[in-house]
Amino acid sequence: MMAVAAAQKNREMFAIKKSYSIENGYPSRRRSLVDDARFESLVVKQNKQIVLEEARTKANDGSLEDAIMQAKGEHVPTQEQIELQDEQQLENLDVVDDIEQNDFEVTIESEMPAESESTQESNDNSDESSDNKQNTDDAGLTEDEIVLANAASESPEAENAVQNAALIVRLKEGITSLGRILKAIENYHGTIQHVESRQSRSEGVDHDVLIKLSMTRGNLLQLIRSLRQTGSFSSINLMAENNISVKAPWFPKHASELDNCNHLMTKYEPDLDMNHPGFADKVYRQRRKEIAEIAFAYKYGDPIPHIEYTEVEVKTWRSVFRMVKELTPKHACIEYRNAFKKLEEEKIFVEDRLPQLQEMSDFLRRNTGFTLRPAAGLLTARDFLASLAFRIFQSTQYVRHVNSPFHTPEPDCIHELLGHMPLLSDPSFAQFSQEIGLASLGASDDEIEKLSTVYWFTVEFGLCKEHGEVKAYGAGLLSAYGELLHAISDKCEHRPFEPASTAVQPYQDQEYQPIYYVAESFDDAKDKFRRWVSTMSRPFEVRFNPHTERVEILDSVEKLDTLLHQMNTEILHLTNAINKLRRPF
Repeated sequence: MMAVAAAQKNREMFAIKKSYSIENGYPSRRRSLVDDARFESLVVKQNKQIVLEEARTKANDGSLEDAIMQAKGEHVPTQEQIELQDEQQLENLDVVDDIEQNDFEVTIESEMPAESESTQESNDNSDESSDNKQNTDDAGLTEDEIVLANAASESPEAENAVQNAALIVRLKEGITSLGRILKAIENYHGTIQHVESRQSRSEGVDHDVLIKLSMTRGNLLQLIRSLRQTGSFSSINLMAENNISVKAPWFPKHASELDNCNHLMTKYEPDLDMNHPGFADKVYRQRRKEIAEIAFAYKYGDPIPHIEYTEVEVKTWRSVFRMVKELTPKHACIEYRNAFKKLEEEKIFVEDRLPQLQEMSDFLRRNTGFTLRPAAGLLTARDFLASLAFRIFQSTQYVRHVNSPFHTPEPDCIHELLGHMPLLSDPSFAQFSQEIGLASLGASDDEIEKLSTVYWFTVEFGLCKEHGEVKAYGAGLLSAYGELLHAISDKCEHRPFEPASTAVQPYQDQEYQPIYYVAESFDDAKDKFRRWVSTMSRPFEVRFNPHTERVEILDSVEKLDTLLHQMNTEILHLTNAINKLRRPF
């Protein structure tokens, strides 16, 4: 239990501060998904810097080392005992003979991304350690080492827990010096699981070596400190740790954990911004608070609360509904038109009442497996995208102000119902939305920003080709007729959808977009998106299990074997079905 508590504490210090529902002091004018992601990235970097500086100061004072040594339960060799021996003493080691063989060397770019943000941060921290020789104990601790050190200092049990880890060691004097490291690992009672090397790309470094090992936390920290005290190595970086690594931050693994991912909002609200249409309307502001409290109280598995909409709110819905219905046949994509018609046939879309989220959620579940959960306002980028991974769309229930029926500065239920819901009932579009969500889980801050931008230019403001004509599929267009007409006019620029360029395109949330991206089709957009996501730095893949509503990390051969067996069974059923259809009558 103490180890679990330690891991939780470290997640709070690094991972959850990446914005999963922890208030970070967002300014009131932040209200777009992409702006959210950029602000989150800035806050996270500031928080990291503060925590790292505090930990390094603590390490220099000796308190961190004292805590670790005090908690130790097994013998740790003294510095003299693990003095790195000279080359001649190691010549008899079999592993050295193996290392000297040319066929041992392999490229490890997939395991150790050369340009990843996390790797660069670790390198920078190691360089800082080298520059400050007087603080060679723990002053150069990287983020992962601080997390590990804090976990180790929780208790003797936590300190003596065996930790799986990966070390990146940059060798100055050639591959033969690797033997020193392996001997040191042996002296610290570690077990080596995997070793790879490659020619280094860094100036003044001969080889980069990846060593995967298991060792108690305290011994691992002592090993790293010891290796840093020799001149044979340019840097030693702890790259990955089981369970507590900041390289694999916490993210929701089950749909129920979204209860912890729906409280942090950007606050462009009628109570806070005088430019909001409802700022001077006391009745409207009170109504918004009441509906927000309903969303805050919602928990996974609850029925979505019924909202009794007022006559004024129904009037606002009716105005927008009629306009959208008039423009849809000419300007919306075929998938949207078909879904809109189906919603009308099932009496969910009618002009004299607003649909309830529960009936819309039931409709989506029957068609694509998507469901809804109420949200009090605009969520942070991470929280919102994470929900999509579970085929859950977080929807507001309040209605825009009656004085601004055709535009809202924030998402309201009219935007959600008319803009998003029809296409979420289309299987191809629903899958695309979920893939964006899955790609966001465990992504870096920079990648969250890029994913948010892709979402902005596709799901919110996307266009697609249909029989040579440009049609709208973005929810922001289909629920705002002014921008819809602008998007299909010659007053803006149309570019082909390419995720790599779309992801870095500046956006506009105050006025109409000057640039829109046009997809050849949903399938084409999905294929391009998948290829782009495969280049992201996240060191693992995830999949959603619809039977358990759980996201599974594909990080072991056993999991892949199970998944492959399931896929083979499905392929067998499909093959049998094709063969039966081909049989002559």
